[in-house]
Amino acid sequence: MTNVNIYYGGRGLIEDPVNFVISKLSQVLEELNLQVKKYNLYEDIRGISVLPATLKDADAVILAASVEWLGIGGLLQQFLDSCWLYGDKDTIKRLYMMPVAVSSTYGEKEAYITLVKAWELLGGKICDGISAYVSNSIDFETNSSYAYLIEKKAENFYRAFSKKMLSFPSSTGAVLNNVAQPKSISLTPQESEQLSMYVSNDKYVKKQKADIKELSQMFRGMMGDASPYDKGPYIEALETHFHPVPGVAISFSIEIADKGNTLIIETDNTELNCYYGEKDNPNIKLKTTSHVFDRIVSGKNTLQSTFMTGELTARGDFKILRMFDSLFQFKM
Repeated sequence: MTNVNIYYGGRGLIEDPVNFVISKLSQVLEELNLQVKKYNLYEDIRGISVLPATLKDADAVILAASVEWLGIGGLLQQFLDSCWLYGDKDTIKRLYMMPVAVSSTYGEKEAYITLVKAWELLGGKICDGISAYVSNSIDFETNSSYAYLIEKKAENFYRAFSKKMLSFPSSTGAVLNNVAQPKSISLTPQESEQLSMYVSNDKYVKKQKADIKELSQMFRGMMGDASPYDKGPYIEALETHFHPVPGVAISFSIEIADKGNTLIIETDNTELNCYYGEKDNPNIKLKTTSHVFDRIVSGKNTLQSTFMTGELTARGDFKILRMFDSLFQFKM
């Protein structure tokens, strides 16, 4: 049986007119004895990177973008990124794609063009699609003329991929062949699929990051480049007095001014990661001296009381500042 896959990049809102368009397209295609499978990207965000593997069973695809603000949205962009990085290009080259872009604000034409360009760069074939602005979803869905147009689009889409209609060559193909090649190692389709599964596995990714960090610290030590605080008393004290709070994932950057070091503290539920270095965009940045921080880790003062006296400065979310004393309970 001929298979058509639909990849929906919206948020699944009831009033999203894209759902109506997809429903009408599916209805026509199923009446033509095709098997239609819809993938709601919002239902399994972590699994998006393995979705390119589903293309191998498809004969044609529909990419449906819901434009609520600007562009095609992050979920559909992530799916296309995964197709570029992990998808089997030989499979994509034989697939006809129908773009659907519906806007409730502005930008449906730009989103439509984005889908076309992306699929052409992947090497796939383009069919005539749907680009529409919908100000009122009820009026749109109850308009029989619009329903008729959607049905005709579905029929033309079926004719295009079933008869494998030729299309005029595009300069995008020349760019693909000569310039826009993904800079990655050569992988078989099976290896690409396996790699994408690893990428979608959070535990695997966290383990890899931890291993890389451990190796990095080891090599710094072998080269005599380790900070004197790498295994210092602060980290040991933090690890010993850590009391995890379920559902809390925050990061602190504490500059020890008189030592010229910055202590990074990262918590994620029951996990704690402390090290000296730099971190982009921590939740809160603190600055103090070793003498002041010694009193905090020895339990003589809390971080909150130290901040109130002015011996410690902070920038960021002050609600998180109060969390420090809950996460790290140093007894007097």
